[in-house]
Amino acid sequence: MRLNGAGGGGGRGRDTAGAGSDRRDAPGERGRHGVDAPGERGPHGVDAPGAWLRTRASLPAQAAAAALLVLTVTEIAGSAANGIDNRVLVRAGRALLDGGSPYADKRLLYLPSSVLLAVPEAELGPRVLQVLVPIVTALLILAGWWAALRIFDVSPRSRLGVAVAGGLAYFAPFRSEVGLGNWTVASVLALPVALGLAARDRWTAAAAVVGAAICCKPMLVPVALLFVLARRWRALAVLAGIPLVASVLAALLIPHPGLLATKTLPFLLHGQDAFARPYDASLGTVLPRLGMPHTAADVIAVTLAVAGVLAARARWRRGGDQRLRLVETASMLMLCAFVASRPAFLHYVLVILPVLLASLPLRASVPRSPWFWIVLLPQNGALLLPSLESLQRRAFRDAVMLAGLYAVLAVRCLRRPGADPRGRLLGTATGPATRPVATGTPAGRSR
Repeated sequence: MRLNGAGGGGGRGRDTAGAGSDRRDAPGERGRHGVDAPGERGPHGVDAPGAWLRTRASLPAQAAAAALLVLTVTEIAGSAANGIDNRVLVRAGRALLDGGSPYADKRLLYLPSSVLLAVPEAELGPRVLQVLVPIVTALLILAGWWAALRIFDVSPRSRLGVAVAGGLAYFAPFRSEVGLGNWTVASVLALPVALGLAARDRWTAAAAVVGAAICCKPMLVPVALLFVLARRWRALAVLAGIPLVASVLAALLIPHPGLLATKTLPFLLHGQDAFARPYDASLGTVLPRLGMPHTAADVIAVTLAVAGVLAARARWRRGGDQRLRLVETASMLMLCAFVASRPAFLHYVLVILPVLLASLPLRASVPRSPWFWIVLLPQNGALLLPSLESLQRRAFRDAVMLAGLYAVLAVRCLRRPGADPRGRLLGTATGPATRPVATGTPAGRSR
């Protein structure tokens, strides 16, 4: 059984029993079937619905989820149009091998370290990449989901693990990411791995994982603020040092690396071009398309980003269950970037959704809010909105999703501790929610 650390101070989690221990909780610590006893564990424990989600899914359900994913990935791999984003990096790798500057292509929005990582792909043929890239991308997303489940001690074969895995086949961001082969997938895997390490008080290792992901694509830069809030300065230095050293060393091998500053950054800061702009769901791009002046849209986006950082800070200071504290604070910081920065594409939401969804068995988690599901509903591939189905207009739907998740999570982060309608004390730095909480019976012990 894993006991979670208190929310105050360094938030240090400790295992009180060895791996695989079958020690049973003392009477009064947990109700039957892995459900927290009433009044014993506050709002952060596993209730009856959470215990049901944690139990093992049936074999037919597991097979159905696997079949849905295989069919989806097979369909995408059969399209010659897949891997568009990955091709940008493949061209960069080939340009480097041919002695040219990868940054002659203004669409290369990655660090020099990414170019070196793309060189092995440049040696593969287009047909191989057409099949391989969707498969690898899908597997990495699944690995990120399983890593997120591990944070909350939930098995991938649980009802929750299987339901979400199968549901990905209908989820537009998943299909987009697999089809594009975008290197955002590195962050989809890295964030839950890093948060899992931080929950076990291994902050330096967590920083190394985030730093390695930034070497692939600089998406997790906002997570550096999590290390600032936690006052983990040594780990923060590791996080910053890994991509910095890797990019400097890579730049020494790249002809004309200065084009990154003189050509790529201006292209990025000006919202890219007419090809990419219609897909950008950031508020600074979407609001002007609705008639708002660019300056006003930028002010709104920056204001929301600052407010979101303050909300993340408030959530961190509130404490409570350390796993929820890490997941919600990190997700809030990432949503600040998605709302304000340019660009922000549909598949970016995959970075935060796994860790948020994995917290569902805990009664205080964000996905317990119906609004969380309402803002995600339009991304169901089975739901058609005729006025927003065109590729030129779907950014409006994506912006609603990102802004809606921002609002739902910000409200949760800013909620003051108090009593819920059933009389339980909500998590504070000194209240019962900061005590170790039982997480219920693992999925493999279904009765």
